Amino acid sequence: MLLVAGVELSVPQERRTPVTPSSSSRYHRRRSSGSRDERYRSDVHTEAVQAALAKHKERKMAVPMPSKRRSLVVQTSMDTYTPPGEEHIPIQDTSSGSEGEGSMQGEGTPTSSQGSINMEHWISRAIHGSTTSSTTSSSSTQSGGSGAASRLADVMAQTHMGPIAHLSLKRKTGAVENGSSLRRSCEGSDLAWPPPDSEENHSAPPDVTTYTSEHSIQVERPQVSTASRAAPKYGNAELMETGDGVPVSSRVSAKIQQLVNTLKRPKRPPLREFFVDDFEELLEVQQPDPNQPKPEGAQMLAMRGEQLGVVTNWPPSLEAALQRWGTISPKAPCLTTMDTNGKPLYILTYGKLWTRSMKVAYNILHKLGTKQEPMVRPGDRVALVFPNNDPAAFMVAFYGCLLAEVVPVPIEVPLTRKVRASACAPTETAGVIASCQTMKARCHDRERPITVLTRQAGWFGGLRSCFRPVWTVSRPHSVLGMSGRGVGPELCHGDSRPGQGVSRRLPQGAAQELPKSSTGEIPQFKGWPKLLWFVTESKHLSKTPRDWFPHIKDANNDTAYIEYKTCKDGSVLGVTVMRIALLTHCQALTQSCGYTEAETIVNVLDFKKDVGLWHGILTSVMNMMHVISVPYSLMKVNPLSWIQKVCQYKAKVACVKSRDMHWALVAHRDQRDINLSSLRMLVVADGSNPWSISSCDAFLNVFQSKGLRPEVICPCASSPEALTVAIRRPTDDSNQPPGRGVLSMQGLSFGVIRVDSEEKLSVLTVQDVGTVMPGALMCVVKPDGVPQLCRTDEIGELCVCSIATGTTYYGLSGMTKNTFEVFPMSSSGAPISEYPFTRTGLLGFVGPGGLVFIAGKMDGLMVVGGRRHNADDIVATALAVEPMKFVYRGRIAVFSITVLHDERIVVVAEQRPDSTEEDSFQWMSRVLQAIDGIHQVGVYCLALVPSNTLPKTPLGGIHLSETKQLFLEGSLHPCNVLMCPHTCVTNLPKPRQKQPEIGPASVMVGNLVSGKRIAQASGRDLGQIEDNDQARKFLFLSEVLQWRAQTTPDHVLFTLLNSRGTIASSLTCLQLHKRAEKISAMLAERGHLQDGDHVALVYPPGIDLIAAFYGCLYAGCVPITVRPPHPQNIATTLPTVKMIVEVSRSACVMTTQVICKLLRSKEASAAVDVRTWPPVLDTDDLPKKRPPQVYKPSNPDTLAYLDFSVSTTGMLAGVKMSHTATSAFCRSIKLQCELYPSREVAICLDPYCGLGFVLWCLCSVYSGHQSILIPPSELEVNPALWLLAVSQYKVRDTFCSYSVMELCTKGLGLQTESLKSRGLELSRVRTCVVVAEERPRIALTQSFSKLFKDLGLHPRAVSTSFGCRVNLAICLQPHRLGKLADQGTSGPDPTTVYVDMRALRHDRVRLVERGSPHSLPLMESGKILPGVRIIIANPETKGPLGDSHLGEIWVHSGHNASGYFTVYGDESLQSDHFNSRLSFGDTQTIWARTGYLGFLRRTELTDASGERHDALYVVGALDEAMELRGMRYHPIDIETSVIRTHKSITECAVFTWTNLLVVVVELDGSEQEALDLVPLVTNVVLEEHYLIVGVVVVVDIGVIPINSRGEKQRMHLRDGFLADQLDPIYVAYNM
Repeated sequence: MLLVAGVELSVPQERRTPVTPSSSSRYHRRRSSGSRDERYRSDVHTEAVQAALAKHKERKMAVPMPSKRRSLVVQTSMDTYTPPGEEHIPIQDTSSGSEGEGSMQGEGTPTSSQGSINMEHWISRAIHGSTTSSTTSSSSTQSGGSGAASRLADVMAQTHMGPIAHLSLKRKTGAVENGSSLRRSCEGSDLAWPPPDSEENHSAPPDVTTYTSEHSIQVERPQVSTASRAAPKYGNAELMETGDGVPVSSRVSAKIQQLVNTLKRPKRPPLREFFVDDFEELLEVQQPDPNQPKPEGAQMLAMRGEQLGVVTNWPPSLEAALQRWGTISPKAPCLTTMDTNGKPLYILTYGKLWTRSMKVAYNILHKLGTKQEPMVRPGDRVALVFPNNDPAAFMVAFYGCLLAEVVPVPIEVPLTRKVRASACAPTETAGVIASCQTMKARCHDRERPITVLTRQAGWFGGLRSCFRPVWTVSRPHSVLGMSGRGVGPELCHGDSRPGQGVSRRLPQGAAQELPKSSTGEIPQFKGWPKLLWFVTESKHLSKTPRDWFPHIKDANNDTAYIEYKTCKDGSVLGVTVMRIALLTHCQALTQSCGYTEAETIVNVLDFKKDVGLWHGILTSVMNMMHVISVPYSLMKVNPLSWIQKVCQYKAKVACVKSRDMHWALVAHRDQRDINLSSLRMLVVADGSNPWSISSCDAFLNVFQSKGLRPEVICPCASSPEALTVAIRRPTDDSNQPPGRGVLSMQGLSFGVIRVDSEEKLSVLTVQDVGTVMPGALMCVVKPDGVPQLCRTDEIGELCVCSIATGTTYYGLSGMTKNTFEVFPMSSSGAPISEYPFTRTGLLGFVGPGGLVFIAGKMDGLMVVGGRRHNADDIVATALAVEPMKFVYRGRIAVFSITVLHDERIVVVAEQRPDSTEEDSFQWMSRVLQAIDGIHQVGVYCLALVPSNTLPKTPLGGIHLSETKQLFLEGSLHPCNVLMCPHTCVTNLPKPRQKQPEIGPASVMVGNLVSGKRIAQASGRDLGQIEDNDQARKFLFLSEVLQWRAQTTPDHVLFTLLNSRGTIASSLTCLQLHKRAEKISAMLAERGHLQDGDHVALVYPPGIDLIAAFYGCLYAGCVPITVRPPHPQNIATTLPTVKMIVEVSRSACVMTTQVICKLLRSKEASAAVDVRTWPPVLDTDDLPKKRPPQVYKPSNPDTLAYLDFSVSTTGMLAGVKMSHTATSAFCRSIKLQCELYPSREVAICLDPYCGLGFVLWCLCSVYSGHQSILIPPSELEVNPALWLLAVSQYKVRDTFCSYSVMELCTKGLGLQTESLKSRGLELSRVRTCVVVAEERPRIALTQSFSKLFKDLGLHPRAVSTSFGCRVNLAICLQPHRLGKLADQGTSGPDPTTVYVDMRALRHDRVRLVERGSPHSLPLMESGKILPGVRIIIANPETKGPLGDSHLGEIWVHSGHNASGYFTVYGDESLQSDHFNSRLSFGDTQTIWARTGYLGFLRRTELTDASGERHDALYVVGALDEAMELRGMRYHPIDIETSVIRTHKSITECAVFTWTNLLVVVVELDGSEQEALDLVPLVTNVVLEEHYLIVGVVVVVDIGVIPINSRGEKQRMHLRDGFLADQLDPIYVAYNM
């Protein structure tokens, strides 16, 4: 059923908002400014939007406002504001074109009756100081804070600022740019994050990573009186404050709390979820709503249009009509063109049109090429390139082509350089024409060089399928020779074979206007075929011989012309129209519009395509009508020009768009003598846009008093494929009202027509577009799937069967079949006609009386969650949100992107230049609520861009596909973004419910658990290895050193290199022994230390550190190596040093003279209290005497040294290494790496903890090999240092860290050739081991191997090691290459497997093929060291797991650490880390828990003993893993996805806070790009990880802290973020 009512002749004033002073001014403001928002405005809809928003007001939304760095705020809004009403700034629109949105010049300025609110608001902005004043000193803001705040509260209440407070972060003056220094600072010291003092302690939420508490200790920081303590600094960014002087210690956490509270709101009813297979994470499947409306009507019947009448004098073809009028009435005017002042510029008569078209046809056929080989033959395509203000030249060229029987292809020409620049570069058009066949183009343009052809995005993009590779394009006074040969003023006349130049004689100026290269040649566009430019201006053409006449045939099935259309995705298609279709279409239009000879018609539309072409160029000639063409450029200057022309010429017909009617409404007050009574028909070309009805009504309302009759307004519907689909006929009977339907928006979203009876809130009012065209048959089919007829109350796609439609998409037979050869079927499955139908691309229905109604376009259709929404409807809703003038000239783009298997709606709008952050955010929140209220659909992303920045089509509209493209590639540069994934994304997988694991009760037979081999593996057995290891007979390293000093005193153990690669110092066995003795004496003498006292060694990487270490062993003290503070960043790095000294209970500190001074400096005393240090001994000045004897420990199980390190979670943990463990460790490494005194090993690692320390200080003394020491900090000066040393010393084994490898990969990437020439040779390297405590970084190791392959590095040489706190090295994989493979300790190559990331989240391992979706490559972590046993256990139940199951790695070995060293003595928590037992199976063995998840997998490879090789794969640390939605995520996986999304993201770190996922990205680019990253980051994490990002933080390079091992310190980052110490560029809180 359908409501059809009479038209409302005047919209009563009461229906508008009541006229209070402010709203009346708003009303005037709205009326006085021209922009697209009015066209879309319907009062009913505006009321609906306001009502929907009022509903939302009851349940207020507290949306945390994004934080934005001050520099970003300034750049995106105007630098200075003037209060409204004080200065009038006329804003001019520079957009150009004649199709989309433009506006008149000089918008109406706001009137003073805006009243007090705006002034108050102005004052409030001044108080805020956030965007107005460039800097706000802290003292002044704080003093004026309270008063300002109360005033502010009043103002906010008045200005409806609602619940959203403005919290824009801004940097204090004088803060240092946070560049690379910070990251270096973290290199300078592992940052241990002390717990924040109570004042700014964020009551930590229940942590989602449950493992941290029991895994490592947290250290209390000594309480310093807060008054004297400087504000905590993060790196070197000072603590910031808000504009209103509120300190910001916990503002971020307050915002997150706000976000969490908002997200707790009830969502839409939950959808039913199900899983098919336990393993497959299926997304929730949208279940149809049982209450959704379903179509109930009968099946529709095809509607037939009236018979196409046969008129006796209709010409047999259009050319015949032209010939008739050109010879019978040559003086009759055909076309009048206007200049920009509205004065007639030129009148083209039928006689001139005929003779000039003949001349063009003759020149095309006879003057290009030779008689034997003409260049253009009938049927070839020719591109017409004409500016929008020259219809006469276009018309001549078009008819010239028809007469010559070639196929004209009208092409859009960009109007301004700005539009050209926005579109793609010429290279994109290269392939376009390359795939084409012949293509000639004519161009006629007086202003610019020919490059106009190269710059537009779409117009060539789609000619791809249409043309062959020769082209001719023309312009006045200019000719381009083919293949770019120089064109002189005199051109060769006769001989013009293809490629030889243009055979035209031109005046001197003709060739000069073309762009030329320095050699004088006319440039060729990259990748384009050869071009021939051809001028249509009469004076450049040869005269037609008297005896030559074009061959005029009757209309047949040859192609007449090709009209191009741009698709939703930006691709361009050419629709071919046959000559018979062209003629029939003209006849049908003549009949339905009642055209008669010599009528005058005013055309405002684009004459190159669509309604403008059909009425203004083709049908007009058939009926000898006079067309008055009003160019877009004139409309921009004078929007009333078309109405003036109607009056001046007493025109009978006008062809306009609703935009033109709207502009006229805005400007009509200036005009007195308007009389529209001559109009019998006003064709509204975009009548198929349902929102055109408001313009039609308003126009009639205003101009009815000026003689406009209601029945004159004739909306029509058309599409490039079906030409005119329907048009309302002009009637003489004013009593017959047009059709009108008020449809429920909700019904429409289900594709059903329901007349809305409810609250009239969400309705779409549609007007009819008349009846089916004469001679056509129309039906409505389901928009997707089989073309089945719709029911009468169902919306579908209109299809037309008629001669007068397009026939193909040129060159695309598949698409042609789907569009032009459709056979609609009835419910029984039988086709309703033997003739094919054409799909129109219009959605609608046929109502009572055969009236056609259009509800939208297929291109604007977005299917979200199974419901259909039309982009135009959403635009209309957004534009109806107050303040209506917020969107600049109504320029708004709505499109959908596919994320996580559903379409998501994106709204991009241009904001007014003077809008503030609060305005923008307020408006955005309202738009979200309005769209949710009216369309019941969530907006995924709402972005605001500065005015005039959206890409435009050649005719000034918004280039939708390009906007979408820019959005998706992160180049849109919005100034505000609001993402709402939490509300939109309802198809996430079901949160995982943990299944109880197999307990001890399950059958366990031998080494099988639940039918699988138990996952356990071991290195070689130390007891069975026969080796002549002399060092084995000593229990202590100090004894080994003494033995070496006696037996090989001059053997060099250590060589230290400086940044130039020369030897800075070296130590022989004897020298080391002697220095160690002296240090030991000093400790006894000056330090008065007892045996067992702890000594902190604060040395730079080098030889002093090694000597001091052995000095401590000689004295019986326990050494602790500590990284020295970074001199450039003492404030951040010194507290960590102090903490380690305190926590380790060091009795004294040993260091060098330089660091000694540094510790006593002024900067140091500002960071920590100097008086609290233990005694500091300087070892540069050693006593001469030796100690009486070297201390020998009584028991090998006593402490040898303490190993302190900061974990990635920011925990400081020290582990105890006994003498037994230390010796066992060194022996294990010696056997694995085959280290002997004759070997040299290069070490580029930090020597402060873990395996790095052991390799730097201990292994050489035990094994006797020479260690070449390269401090990683020297690589910052000389990145090639390490590799040059490896090459120069012919080293076979080298160890490095990931930071070093990354530095080489990034720093030397472009220098491999020059390094080769310097003699760098890496072919001798057989093992290059990356020392790490993490999952192997496979991408980095592979790129390193690839990069240095040319320098001889064997691809299998690079491998990784794995260690952790409880066991500093579990795996170490030296590869054996070539023949070495069958000797002693050979091991197989490291293997890489691909696992399914989704299964991994469920703690399962599923192997997949390389390249399969969601696959994650994992590299084996190295070969297990001798004497080490590994088992994989369930971290919760402590039961053993089967092969290829994910669990915690447990280790049993002689070199396990013996426990944590802690201040509290509260070891019960951590004790099970070092002595755990399995809950079943082998319950006797004592294991240490590594805290890392991984799995073992038995491979096909065998090791030397013939055993199958077990590979260990490390997945990640348990305390780093994030539990979200019941699944376990490893940060590195999410970070890898994020870094790939945009070229400007250099680094990324993620962490959780209150179950929200926070993503921090470092931006390498301008701050303008910061907001581009927010949607991209959100998309990729949703798509690849099924997680919704809660907060996106964009920061400068170097803000993410990284420790010495190159690992990110995420918890550190988290605390810095929550304490507001990151100085972010932008923080987005996703809704």
